[in-house]
Amino acid sequence: MMSEHMSLEPAEEVTFRPTPPPAAETKPGVAPCGQVIVPREEAVQGKQDQAVFHAKLPNGKTIPLLKTMLTSACERNCHYCPFRAGRNYRRVTFKPEEMAQTVVDMYRAGLVQGVFLSSGIIGGSVKTQDKLLDAVAILRKKYRFRGYVHLKVMPGAEQAQIEQAMTLADRLSVNLEAPNERRLAALAPKKVFVDELLRPLQLIEQIRRDKPEQLGWNGRWPSTTSQFVVGAVEESDLELLSTAEYLHKQLHLSRVYFSTFNPISDTPLENHPAENPLRTHRLYQAAFLFRDYQFDLEEMPFGADGRLPLDTDPKLAWAYANLRENPVEVNRADREELLRVPGIGPKGAALILAARRRGVLREVMHLQQIGVQTKRLKPFVLLDGKRPSYQLPLFREGET
Repeated sequence: MMSEHMSLEPAEEVTFRPTPPPAAETKPGVAPCGQVIVPREEAVQGKQDQAVFHAKLPNGKTIPLLKTMLTSACERNCHYCPFRAGRNYRRVTFKPEEMAQTVVDMYRAGLVQGVFLSSGIIGGSVKTQDKLLDAVAILRKKYRFRGYVHLKVMPGAEQAQIEQAMTLADRLSVNLEAPNERRLAALAPKKVFVDELLRPLQLIEQIRRDKPEQLGWNGRWPSTTSQFVVGAVEESDLELLSTAEYLHKQLHLSRVYFSTFNPISDTPLENHPAENPLRTHRLYQAAFLFRDYQFDLEEMPFGADGRLPLDTDPKLAWAYANLRENPVEVNRADREELLRVPGIGPKGAALILAARRRGVLREVMHLQQIGVQTKRLKPFVLLDGKRPSYQLPLFREGET
């Protein structure tokens, strides 16, 4: 069990999403995309494994969350989605009270420490959002639940609903799914990019900016996230990252997720090829450069087709183009300059800045002694005016 005062702001939300089975093989109660609906009697009998995933906290620890939906029925027809209207499999629905009771039962049994709650849309987005809010309000007010709540905001939710959600949840998310109106029309023709998806995220940021944070749950406003489907409608990395940069820098999202497209049977995209997971990995690396390293879109190493190279991570590609002939002097560089060097992240930059107050860093060994990873930084730095010796790699590949 958690302390009431424990900080629950996951840095990452990680879950394994298995390839969905054909509809005929899908077991009752299990939606075929890894998003699981668990009836309450099963949840408290140890049959909840598929619905529990682990969120990573900033300190590296994880907490188990129930990932579920109020209903797997949906009136929308998104081309990629296993929950789309008309798809042939059994739908499962909770009432708000039943959902709240399920979460509380699993929490008290020590199975989860929070919930990630979404829903298919039935009766319109506003009605669906009301039911989601009812479930969370019951959790917070009736059961005095102080665990972590990540709540989905439905497309086209009203301002009053968003404001209420911000007083109940630790995190809110609105999945854009596509980077712009054109791509969304091919992916989810009944969704409206600006009015239904982007505007709620803009409204959340406006409320965070204009109203006192004490109004939020536990005295702070919820963080926000979004998600893109990668590889379903021929979108380029340039399109995806242009929108991701806006989300991070203007709307201050904590995380932008990239979901590798895998075809689902009995959907319009069932014969579309699956996307290469390495592409998604490179997109994550680039998005982190916007969020944590002060890089701009124009600095990304896009090819003529608007794609990132798959054989090199974006930060390393930028460094080969910009730092090989202009290495960074570790003893004089500011934090932003240090963050440009492959192998130096926020923690490494802080270690270097602290060590410089005690003396000059002259050897690679000095960096290693203070805890800095030095494997990839050698071609791009000077140590007291001298280049460290290094061996050129045969292949330019690495991790940010």
